[in-house]
Amino acid sequence: MLTFIGLGLYDEQSITVEGRDALRNADRAYAEFYTSKLLGATVDDLESAHDVEIEVRDRAGVEQHPDNILEAAESEDVVFLTAGDTMISTTHVDLRLRAHDRGIETRVVHGVTAQTAASSLTGLQNYRFGKATTLPFPYAHGADGLPASVTDTIDANREDGHHTVVYLDIKVGHELTDEDEYMTADVGAELLAAEYPDLVGVVVARAGSPDPLVAAGTMSELAEREFGDPLHLLVVPGECHPLEADALVELAGADRDALEIV
Repeated sequence: MLTFIGLGLYDEQSITVEGRDALRNADRAYAEFYTSKLLGATVDDLESAHDVEIEVRDRAGVEQHPDNILEAAESEDVVFLTAGDTMISTTHVDLRLRAHDRGIETRVVHGVTAQTAASSLTGLQNYRFGKATTLPFPYAHGADGLPASVTDTIDANREDGHHTVVYLDIKVGHELTDEDEYMTADVGAELLAAEYPDLVGVVVARAGSPDPLVAAGTMSELAEREFGDPLHLLVVPGECHPLEADALVELAGADRDALEIV
């Protein structure tokens, strides 16, 4: 069997009880942390907490060369670990389908996602979110200004009155420094402010940690602030129900007059 386990958002304790039991009972454990990471725990922390050995695979080891993972799952109980919820990335869906092609039984043990945490922390209703988008580092997409994938998503959601989650880029093992790089919310807001200077955004920082932060302001204002350690994301509110507006004012310090309230 191949079991996909979401580790949750922050550290070795963020995993569900079901996921913890499946991990501890597995014959072999693999993980990837290039789509997202646990900022509150190292691989050593995970191994120590759950008394397992974990083999971390890079992108090529998951997407191009997964055969040894699949071969192990043909005769052993294998788990594949990711931060957040395990099926958010198409990479993991592809691996699951490859397992099915080999006749390997699979199951999914879910974890908390950044998007559901953002809804919970901001008070914005989950069903009022539209399509999400990812804001890449400028050097990663090579275009002038914001990529159309970002502006088109924000504009379409706003036209429909929907909220937008803007995920901020993560680069694992930067090609020049070999260090992980995380876009912070002030950098993301500065990039967005070039197109949307007066648009209200909400920063969600360190969701799932003991000290999450939620802060609202215009993109120009957020670009001038610091929000501490990553991971960060931005939410662009659409039309707000009065209760959502109350939540943004009370929980994020939003200016009620700057919100679109229906």
